[in-house]
Amino acid sequence: MKELLSKIKEALISALPITLIVYVLALTPWFRFSRAELITFSVGAVLLILGIGFFNLGADLAMTPMGTHVGSGLSKQKRLGLLLGVCFALGVLITVAEPDLQVLAKQVQGVINGTALIVTVGVGVGIFLVVAILKIVFRKTLSELLSIFYMLLFCLALILTVMGKQAFLPMAFDSGGVTTGPITVPFIMALGVGISYVLGDRRSKDNSFGLVALCSIGPILAVMALGMFSRGELTYTVPDYTVSSDILGAYLHTALHTVKEVSIALGLIVAFFLICHFAFLHMSKRQLKRIALGVIFTYIGLVMFLTGVNVGFMPIGYKLGTALGSLHPAFLIGFGVLMGVLVVLAEPAIHVLNAQVEDVTGGMITKRSMILGLCIGVGAAIGLAMLRIVFDFSIIYYVIPGYFISLLLSLFVPKVYTAIAFDSGGVASGPMTSGFILPFAVGACVAVQGADAVLRDAFGVVAVVAMTPLITIQLLGFRAVVSRKVREKIAMQKILDADDQQIITFM
Repeated sequence: MKELLSKIKEALISALPITLIVYVLALTPWFRFSRAELITFSVGAVLLILGIGFFNLGADLAMTPMGTHVGSGLSKQKRLGLLLGVCFALGVLITVAEPDLQVLAKQVQGVINGTALIVTVGVGVGIFLVVAILKIVFRKTLSELLSIFYMLLFCLALILTVMGKQAFLPMAFDSGGVTTGPITVPFIMALGVGISYVLGDRRSKDNSFGLVALCSIGPILAVMALGMFSRGELTYTVPDYTVSSDILGAYLHTALHTVKEVSIALGLIVAFFLICHFAFLHMSKRQLKRIALGVIFTYIGLVMFLTGVNVGFMPIGYKLGTALGSLHPAFLIGFGVLMGVLVVLAEPAIHVLNAQVEDVTGGMITKRSMILGLCIGVGAAIGLAMLRIVFDFSIIYYVIPGYFISLLLSLFVPKVYTAIAFDSGGVASGPMTSGFILPFAVGACVAVQGADAVLRDAFGVVAVVAMTPLITIQLLGFRAVVSRKVREKIAMQKILDADDQQIITFM
């Protein structure tokens, strides 16, 4: 109980800023919220805070240990084919069941139906999870793999643009962001730690990271390939973001639907874990009871969190976007930066990532520096996304220079920073981004450019959020390298000065 209260307190501190900013805006003449909207948002905020608290405790008790035990257990079997086959199936299954992807798929109509998008993304994640495992097994450098696959990605993006199918680009890049949601991230990251411990170079910290980064590339390439061979145009229908007057009924309806989605997602992981347990893990009853308790906490947390976001935050995000879109563009861009800084604090998987980073790096990269880098990166991302809505230009003008800079920085910073930076990009674009920032961008786009431009201009915000932390986190690493060299130079100069002084004294 003490641990749970501590996690809820942390969640309260994280979610309080974004909640307060909405209440403050409700007092201004530009944002007129109805009583039902404010009550719905307030209930959603409470569920969000409780959900993050339960989820974080559940991740500590279950998701991270499960991933670590499965990764190390599979690796100890010394059968590469079994390891790769199981990881491919695992990548497909947990991605297909990811709630964020389900939400995105339901909003897409036309040439790509929701089922096709989900299956395509799942296969992409499965293939690149295998690539990530091979990276650990053969001890390949993450930056080299990222350079190769991002060059391929850029080529496909240019081909789609030449073919006149650039409408697929925002959807493809967003697909890469939503796959790394609250269910997949803790499990996949811990899986990498377990496999790296057994098969990788234990002296290389960056082997423990990079799985999320590579798994984010697979869906982008898969959706681009699907777009190249498809016929027709991609269409989008703006969802109904109206807040129901039956607040209790709306929450109950969404909660029941979320219970089903989360049950499938967690059920697949638990079933997979139990198969591994009976096959080769053979864990003690005490360990299993602790993991079972953690699964229950994770389940409760995700249901509360996703219900609160879908019912309480999505309509408010859309209304904020439409209201700000009708004002001067400077207000929209500035508020976007502020929202980015606040939203990243409320992402549940961010706290899991920060804890694992500090633990694996032995405190070399602190939680404080990580959260600072992510806040700056995501704040800049939302500001850039609003700028694109105002001036109506392709997302390719962001992603190609942005990823090129990221890959260039990877040549000059410690490998661990590159691995963590690319993982951070996937983690930052979680359910709060798709459940609050994306509706905010849709509302702003409807007000500025019209509903027909939503697919072209509003979509892609998740991709930009996933991209900017790559630069900011690596800049932290670059600063660390420069600071270390400066300290070494000063220390060496002091030694030389001391030697010179001894020579003068002797003479």
